[in-house]
Amino acid sequence: MSHKLTLTDKILSKTLLRLIPRCITPNIVSWARFTSVPFIGYFFWVENYAIALPLFALSAFSDAVDGSLARTRDLVSGFGKMFDPLADKLLVATAVIIIVPRYLNWEIVYAMVLIDLILITSAYVRNHYYGTIIQAENSGKFKMITQSLGVVALLVYTLWPLPLLLSSALYLFYAAILFALISLVVYRAV
Repeated sequence: MSHKLTLTDKILSKTLLRLIPRCITPNIVSWARFTSVPFIGYFFWVENYAIALPLFALSAFSDAVDGSLARTRDLVSGFGKMFDPLADKLLVATAVIIIVPRYLNWEIVYAMVLIDLILITSAYVRNHYYGTIIQAENSGKFKMITQSLGVVALLVYTLWPLPLLLSSALYLFYAAILFALISLVVYRAV
């Protein structure tokens, strides 16, 4: 079954994906992201942001890689559709819960985690009781991108404390919350 390729898929298939051996499946990339979370969380916790920044950025970027890999190599699976967003949410939630309260505020954390819990619960219920697997939509992708960029901006701020970076992180998180609220409607979670 062929899947619609995004612009990102087309760019990655001409560049990075060519370097990934066929034995590396999208689910392996998702598992790698999932298993990176405790290590990333540890470096956030001990405030070793010089290590946390590249690890988080690489792990967050792997989200684009596994999706593109799945679509371009026709390896989309039901497991991947459920596990990939869970790995994303776990990665971002770990980062947000640890770092955002240190530099911004808890309200952002509450909003982001609560909305993600509603989305996860809705996806689980729809899959478990109705056999429906929720497909990724643009609002969810934009949410992940803005959340990840917000975390990266905060991490860069910890290394180079420029007020513009802190403001950028704050507005990226606000944008992520907006996309998350749109996702609630798009995914019919509320």
